[in-house]
Amino acid sequence: MKVWVGTVAAVLLSTTATFAQAPQLDPGEKLEKLQFPAVTMQIKGWTKFGNSDVYTLPVRAGQRVKISFTTKSQFAFLAIFDLSKTDDEAFFGTDEDGTTLDVTVKENTTWFLRPYYSKVSPRRGLGAPYTLLVEPQPVGEPQPATPQEPERPSLFPPAPSKSGTGE
Repeated sequence: MKVWVGTVAAVLLSTTATFAQAPQLDPGEKLEKLQFPAVTMQIKGWTKFGNSDVYTLPVRAGQRVKISFTTKSQFAFLAIFDLSKTDDEAFFGTDEDGTTLDVTVKENTTWFLRPYYSKVSPRRGLGAPYTLLVEPQPVGEPQPATPQEPERPSLFPPAPSKSGTGE
């Protein structure tokens, strides 16, 4: 009996680890398994409402990668998840982090790339075209500094600078 219980526990643990590696797909999504490219890889797609392509990308520790997402739609975004993590939070999203991820990978893992069309935005149409670039970068070069975001419009004018002129 003890051997059987131990075997069941081992199977459950290995099954749980397997589930952590498999991405959770929404209904209608089609999974494409990518390989880490030797040169820039360009993927063109369409964020069809409930019927989109999603991608897995295996990455190795020490690799430097740049992933760029471009679209003409203000309602299309990209979220990138680390499948080795147990939480469901994206570590990068174009809605908050900008359109480009440029990072050196810290550990061997698989990333899950999900282009999506925002369901909560007032919009017309059911999707938008996008382009995804996966660019391997030379490891020895330093990562560029993140560019400053342009100033956003404000209802209030900027405060005058205090230059010490006594005025």
